[in-house]
Amino acid sequence: MSDVEAVDDENQPAWRQRAVSRSLNAARSRAEKRAQRFLDAAFELMDEKGTTDFTIQEVIDRSNQSLRGFYQYFDGKDELLLALFEESVRESIEDQRAAVDSATDPLERLHAFVVRLHEWCDPGDGARKRGAHNRRPISEFMVQLAGNHPDRVKAAITPTADLLAELLDAANEAGEIEITDTRRTGALVLRIVMYSWFGNRLAQSPRLRITAEDTWQFCLKGLRARS
Repeated sequence: MSDVEAVDDENQPAWRQRAVSRSLNAARSRAEKRAQRFLDAAFELMDEKGTTDFTIQEVIDRSNQSLRGFYQYFDGKDELLLALFEESVRESIEDQRAAVDSATDPLERLHAFVVRLHEWCDPGDGARKRGAHNRRPISEFMVQLAGNHPDRVKAAITPTADLLAELLDAANEAGEIEITDTRRTGALVLRIVMYSWFGNRLAQSPRLRITAEDTWQFCLKGLRARS
């Protein structure tokens, strides 16, 4: 919008500004609902297939919408998968905050975060606390998404990194841990937790599977080198 258009809008009668605002809000609401129908259809297909190996046409058929409508909201399948990933991350953040808020001690809050994040990254590790859909296909596809769309994936997980930094600072200030660089420590913890699922896929024996508690204990104590 140009400066002239902005000034013109400000000079419009209040009733006209309200009418335009309602119209825009209504259009936005309809767009959000249509886009959500595509997401819901894609989640349903993932539940049935246990994989992201579905076609755009299947999503369109399941959502009872049109191909033209699909491309109004998404550039293609990767864009849709990114949306599914971002939606999963949003739900995970809400769940992680709920888990953290169930504890009061700074170290226990950090513990709750690590365990819950592990459960979201590797849904097969335990009972799900939130979300009715199968998130494993998205977890597994995240590696490819990160390679093709690193900025989008980084932006999506930034709230997770911010929450972890907040918890690390609190535990550090309480004297329960000792760190000098919160962001670097947080990055290491995130990488250990978020990619533990990949190692579990390669484990040839159940004994070699890494649980959420295993991950926490390693993050808490590390290698404990003597020198």
